[in-house]
Amino acid sequence: MATIEECRAALEKLSENMGGAGGDVRAAAALDRSVSCWITDLDVTFTGRMTGGRIVVRDTVEGPPREKAAIRLRMTGDDLVALVDGELNFAKAWGSGRVRLEAGLRDLLQLRKLL
Repeated sequence: MATIEECRAALEKLSENMGGAGGDVRAAAALDRSVSCWITDLDVTFTGRMTGGRIVVRDTVEGPPREKAAIRLRMTGDDLVALVDGELNFAKAWGSGRVRLEAGLRDLLQLRKLL
């Protein structure tokens, strides 16, 4: 099982990858939205902001998200690490329910370019 530190490192790596992307991916990453990522097996939520083509994690709280972020992710720590490392296909994980992504329709259309 992934640790909180490994999950935070995975989110930082994802942020770096987004920051270095170009084209459609860069445009999708340029959203300015609140973000939460609930790691269900650790029962911890990382909260922050997607801004400037990066994800900035501002806080880590126990339990599910306390406030509704504009972009909400929910998965296990192992799935987060596997996604960022390229070992888990996001579309398949989302389709099977292993990963949950919730956002407004307009944001979902933009985010599909990232995923």
